[in-house]
Amino acid sequence: MSPILFYGVPSGCSFGSIVALEWLARPYRLCRIEMPSVVTSDTYKRINPVAETPSLMTADGRVLSETIAILNHLGPLGIDRRLAFPQGTHDFDRWNQMLAFLNTTFFGSFSPLWYAYEHALEPEAKRALTDYGRAKVGKAYTRLEALLGDRPWLLGEHRTWVDAYFIGIARWTEYHDVVDRRAFPNVRRLVEKLEADPAVKFAHAIEQQRPAVSAGGFEGEVRLEEAVASVRRAAA
Repeated sequence: MSPILFYGVPSGCSFGSIVALEWLARPYRLCRIEMPSVVTSDTYKRINPVAETPSLMTADGRVLSETIAILNHLGPLGIDRRLAFPQGTHDFDRWNQMLAFLNTTFFGSFSPLWYAYEHALEPEAKRALTDYGRAKVGKAYTRLEALLGDRPWLLGEHRTWVDAYFIGIARWTEYHDVVDRRAFPNVRRLVEKLEADPAVKFAHAIEQQRPAVSAGGFEGEVRLEEAVASVRRAAA
């Protein structure tokens, strides 16, 4: 049985995990989870009790949640492609450190904007929260611009899964109309390069339910009910 990635729409951070699986080029399937309706349903909570995406059902029926856990689980499979590195090495420490930065500082900077977007707030409160979020995103971009420097990818001369995770979050600047990337030429350069990548184009097409051409091991989409039944069979 091939793994199943449960990805959230619209614009879920699971986008980066789709790109990662495409780069890995091993068989996998996808399960579309609408937010907030399906992600909070009792059916999906059988997959992820916290009601968040992404989740990954492994080939043996176990379920992992959280992007960092998923990418670390896939890590050994991507070492030969230099998408990840062996634990205990200096390169792994750099990879894990950047992944943590993206998961906390970069991802977290958008949290006020998502809250303001998803909740009914008084106009003054919404404006204050949005302004706070804009400032946080700007600060995170300033740090990322310095970390990236003139390197072609986040960690150096070749792409890794931290770049896949990055693009899934970086696109939120357009979703929330925040940050002019022209003020961050290093980050802008990386975003443009990633947006031209076939795996990124594939992930966009999947989210938007357009015809999608996989360059990896995509085996199709499965319904949530079918995926839940797979977990039950594996546990039996």
